[in-house]
Amino acid sequence: MATKPSIPKGTRDFMPQEMAKRNYIFNTIREVYELYGFRQIETPALENLSTLMGKYGDEGDKLLFKILNSGNFLNGVSQEDFNSESVGKLAARICEKGLRYDLTVPFARFVVQHRDDIKMPFRRYQIQPVWRADRPQKGRYREFYQCDADVVGSDSLLNEVELIEIIDEVFSRFGIRVDININNRKILAAIAEKIGAADKITAVTVAIDKLEKIGLEGVEKELLDEGISQEAVKDLEPIIALSGSNEEKIATMRKQFENSETGMKGIGEVEFVLGALKNSSLKNSVTFNLSLARGLNYYTGCIFEVKALDYAIGSITGGGRYDNLTGIFGMPGLSGVGISFGADRIYDVLNGLDLYPKEAKTGTQLLFVNFGGEKETAQCLTLAAQARRAGIRTEIYPDSAKMKKQMSYAADNNIPFVALIGEDEAKSGTVTLKNMERHEQNTLTPEEMISKIKESLS
Repeated sequence: MATKPSIPKGTRDFMPQEMAKRNYIFNTIREVYELYGFRQIETPALENLSTLMGKYGDEGDKLLFKILNSGNFLNGVSQEDFNSESVGKLAARICEKGLRYDLTVPFARFVVQHRDDIKMPFRRYQIQPVWRADRPQKGRYREFYQCDADVVGSDSLLNEVELIEIIDEVFSRFGIRVDININNRKILAAIAEKIGAADKITAVTVAIDKLEKIGLEGVEKELLDEGISQEAVKDLEPIIALSGSNEEKIATMRKQFENSETGMKGIGEVEFVLGALKNSSLKNSVTFNLSLARGLNYYTGCIFEVKALDYAIGSITGGGRYDNLTGIFGMPGLSGVGISFGADRIYDVLNGLDLYPKEAKTGTQLLFVNFGGEKETAQCLTLAAQARRAGIRTEIYPDSAKMKKQMSYAADNNIPFVALIGEDEAKSGTVTLKNMERHEQNTLTPEEMISKIKESLS
């Protein structure tokens, strides 16, 4: 008995109608990126593990998909190695490559490798899949697309301002109401210093980043488990739970960190970005959120995260400033800042809120019925070519099947218009056009048919 085919958990197949929706997402993001002067690149799905390991923290390293070396991957590995070496060390010997975890680290590798071929500041965007060995659940996949934009070679906070404008523009075009959260890793570093846990900044940020998932008590428990004192944890509570307007939060934090150079610098950066955005006529809110941590090690300045207001799914966009990511590849001192749209989660939000425009749900726009006659077929081919030149997505049913079957095909594939050229139409040089939504039909000239379809679809 044949085994029923399946795909790995955390991955998905996409039907044509779903791909039409996904391409609407990609094209919208691409248009906005290019509007702001970003240029597209691509990097391979496979990267050397030496490129990926150690860039995402311990938790991130555990989620890397590692690929066995080709050929005899056990060559040179003895039974003693299996018995004595740790799993990590053994994996490092038999796996030299892995699937990319995100697009940022490969981009840093790209910048260093091609440093002589690009001009700074360099503005790139990239729309490609990434892979994470995560536990699949709602809104969390093992294979998903990221849509990244980064600027490297510039320290200016105007880059942060423009990236938030891009976020606002993209979600405005989608019709998704969002809250754009902003924080700064320098502020988080100052918080860690204030509670006497400067050496445990990673543990502090990872715990704070989970505030919405596990609540304040859960965060406090994680910090206590990391060896941070009860007193220090209690000192942290009013800071991360701070409420009020952005201006009120900034004023409070200035008092809290008036003796911290790092903290004041972080507050100043957030204040500059928020101040500049007042001139941008944003359609969505921007919130200074002290609980936002973004648990990736490479962030050093402003960080961003976006949540949909009308659909619960977690973060749908994130990013931030990284001052020395390229340093790990031998090119220190090159600052960058970037964002990443989570296309798969945006797909789910648009589906859940039914926000796709009509044209994003449609593949073929015009179907010619096949009556089987030589003269009729010839005219169908001529008019189909004419319709395509006019920008109308057109197909001819390949077989002269029963009318009911051909009409059912059009209905099942959400084709809005069906053209019929029978014996009478072939003689008169006309076409009968049926509107599948309105259930009405008219006999028209080819020019009238094209005009009517384009008017309806516009």
